Amino acid sequence: MAAKPTGMHQIRQITELLLKQYSIHAIVRLTGIARNTVREYKRRVAQCSLSPEQLLALEDDAFSAIIYDKDPSQTDTIRAKDMQERLPYFIEELRRRGVTRQLLWDEYKHEYPDGYSYTQFCEHLSKEFKIKGAVMHFQHTPAEKMMVDFAGDTLSYVERTTGEVIDCQVLVCVLPFSNYTYVEVLRSQKQEDFIQGLSNALKYIGGVPQCIKVDNLRTAVTKANRYEPKFTEAMEYFVSYYNLTAMAARVLKPRDKASVENAVGVAYKRIYAPLRNDIFYSLNELNHAVRKQLEKHNTFFFKGKDYSRKMVFEAEEKSLLKSLPDKLYILRHTTRAKVQRNYHVILGEDFHQYSVPYTLIGKELKLIYTTETVEIYYEQKRVALHTRNFKRYGYTTETGHMPANHAHMVKTKGWDADYFLSQALLIGINTHQFFTRILSSKIFPEQTYNSCLGILRLGKQYGIIRLEAACARACNAPSANYGIIKNILKHGLDKVTDQQQGQIPFHDNIRGDTTYN
Repeated sequence: MAAKPTGMHQIRQITELLLKQYSIHAIVRLTGIARNTVREYKRRVAQCSLSPEQLLALEDDAFSAIIYDKDPSQTDTIRAKDMQERLPYFIEELRRRGVTRQLLWDEYKHEYPDGYSYTQFCEHLSKEFKIKGAVMHFQHTPAEKMMVDFAGDTLSYVERTTGEVIDCQVLVCVLPFSNYTYVEVLRSQKQEDFIQGLSNALKYIGGVPQCIKVDNLRTAVTKANRYEPKFTEAMEYFVSYYNLTAMAARVLKPRDKASVENAVGVAYKRIYAPLRNDIFYSLNELNHAVRKQLEKHNTFFFKGKDYSRKMVFEAEEKSLLKSLPDKLYILRHTTRAKVQRNYHVILGEDFHQYSVPYTLIGKELKLIYTTETVEIYYEQKRVALHTRNFKRYGYTTETGHMPANHAHMVKTKGWDADYFLSQALLIGINTHQFFTRILSSKIFPEQTYNSCLGILRLGKQYGIIRLEAACARACNAPSANYGIIKNILKHGLDKVTDQQQGQIPFHDNIRGDTTYN
């Protein structure tokens, strides 16, 4: 049937005109209703057991039930009520994997043949989704809380000595009242980095809010619970130190921390995007660039407003924050390690080795370390202090920790960077360039001296002309070390020209192009 008229008054109008013996053409002209619709209602009135006069005397509900050949209990009112009762079930089912509106409608029509059409069915569902999806606007109290989360996307820098790309996590903190934001790039989401980032955030805003609200991060929450989440020991120490309260967002409820979710999205536009084509060579360099973009973000005016996040923060929120302690909280870890024969101890978390006085070889020492420093103690006395180095399997060495004979050997043999560079320059410019790369490949140059010494000895074995040629060939290699030069000289690659290198050598088992003519 054609589309149903907009109301019962139109059906009554058609019935009255039919009673007066008007033609279909005349009714269409007088009412503006489509021809097929008028024809359909003429057929229904003719098939009805009541006369047009009796139909017109009925109430709308009864008239509608008869004209549609239905019992009054199956009117639109009853059908709508039935649909309203079913809607919660339909909404819940649609959340299940693989369940579609078409499937639910098929089941609905099988159970209730006189129910809504598919289009009307979907319209009711859409209206219900809009009602269920209504979002409440929260009014935040100034200086009440700081919301914290990690961005889903990472930022990275390039390790200058190795060329390795280091992916880092990005911490985002926001005060929801003013939307004043703090962003910092961290090495990881581990507790020590996370706690350090939170401390830096409080330092940045210059005070302490009443509480801090975090996502259910493993570094912050040990057991997620809507009413009583369990926080890590490190997190509890942190909130106790700053005299604030910790809160955790509910699992899978991103709107519990909508302000920081929005801040992450804005950070992608205001920080990530402007830096997308830049290359950084250290975490500090990357954070310096991020901080510049962050300052711009906090001073941007809100859209359509004449004030910024920073202006709101300084005018209405900063003075209400609690004072910071004299010192920032730093998470310290403690471990023990035995001094090896090379007078170094290994920090197991990074497998990085730190030197101690050689007289302590074989002793067990205590290591206290943070994200910034490594302190080493023997019998309550600090025997070494190093800057924390996160390079795995690397070395951090102080010359003062070396035995006297080692130091004397280095001094008498002239084993320092200048010595090896001067020896290399006597061989040739390519050897000098290769040695420069080797000596700069380690933070502590002494760790490269054996490689340089080995290459000089290869010069005595193969001759300095071949050594210079080998270094020339190795200048474009991704790394610089003794093994590369040894391999070139051993296989005679220093004698092969670039043109010869691209030619296929003659051999009885290799077919020439004439074979296929």
